[in-house]
Amino acid sequence: MFCLDFARAAPRHGHHGHVRVALVAESFLPHANGVTHSLMRVIEHLTAHGHEALVITPDPRGGHGPVRYGVAPVVRLPSVGWPGYPEVRVSVATVGRVTRLLEDFAPDVVHLASPLMLGWTAVRAADALGLPSVAIYQTEVPSYAARYRAPWGEQILWNRVRDLHRLADLTLVPSTHAHEQLAAHGVPRLRRWGRGVDTRRFDPRRRDDALRARWAPRGERIVGYVGRLAPEKRVEHLAQLAAVDHARLVIVGDGPSRAALEQAVPDAVFTGFLGGDALATAMASFDAFVHCGDLETFCQTIQEAHASGVPVVAPRRGGPIDLVDEGVTGYLYDPAQPQKLVAHVRAIVADDEWRDRAGAHARDAVRERTWDRVCAQLLNYYDEAIAARRGAPGPGITAVRAPA
Repeated sequence: MFCLDFARAAPRHGHHGHVRVALVAESFLPHANGVTHSLMRVIEHLTAHGHEALVITPDPRGGHGPVRYGVAPVVRLPSVGWPGYPEVRVSVATVGRVTRLLEDFAPDVVHLASPLMLGWTAVRAADALGLPSVAIYQTEVPSYAARYRAPWGEQILWNRVRDLHRLADLTLVPSTHAHEQLAAHGVPRLRRWGRGVDTRRFDPRRRDDALRARWAPRGERIVGYVGRLAPEKRVEHLAQLAAVDHARLVIVGDGPSRAALEQAVPDAVFTGFLGGDALATAMASFDAFVHCGDLETFCQTIQEAHASGVPVVAPRRGGPIDLVDEGVTGYLYDPAQPQKLVAHVRAIVADDEWRDRAGAHARDAVRERTWDRVCAQLLNYYDEAIAARRGAPGPGITAVRAPA
């Protein structure tokens, strides 16, 4: 059995000194997704500023993954695959197991990353120990149920989301839409917390003419998508872009919908998963970026496209509403009318001057959204949760305290 020998210590309050953070994640490396990406940036910030951290996460498929990232050891708990999607892991650890891990590490605050299954276990453990918790709402999981032919599960999952976030001392939401959505479901103590973007990595200067020539040998404009190829992303709408003249569709990513998509758009370029510099180069080499998913609480790839100087077309729902300045850095369309996606892409492909101007505006829009600023704000939220918990008369109070 894997165990860690933590030095037991009383929690130290306030991030202006030294802070210990227990990061509880539904997924982590080697699984690459938005939750993992955000956690990596948070751990890097904690590392750079001399803090301590621990990651608690389900075992990945195959049982292999890093045992440490930055200052943070990674504790992996027994897991099973989500039905029909085995690479998505669900922890089967008990509240008692997580309670013991938290007792041993003695964190100042428990950070719940996109909590659902393991997060529900951890928020109960933290509350029982009187530890402050900050829950990061990042994935609209309940709405995935219908996309995976299980509409009966949607209300059950919303009940879980509501109960879990009510027990947390603070819930951080990434967008206006997410704030309104959780408030409507009765979740209290909501705060806004966006995401940073690495503007040194995602940069228009990475545009690669040789790569563009391979993708589009007849000089077509390149329309790109980056993300998982899965039903909740509505990637089937990408097939409609085959109707856009003088455009080549490039699809970056992998997932359960890839085979069907390859059949639907045989002329598209499928790169598979890309990361690091390869992803940044691909993004900067697009002429337009498209996203079809209408269940995005934020949509980090939009920020990465904008940092790369690329205009965006995305649904007018969720996170994209806050990120796309319509007519300036891109266009939004009604997700119930996916044909509007085609119309906007056609307009961007045909207008080189607008496209160049929009790309410059897009880069300017995200220039100040650094991860350092975003993570400094997160530490302030940790302080707020710690102060709220210290003012509570005892464990369990967060479940019934009046909304802020």
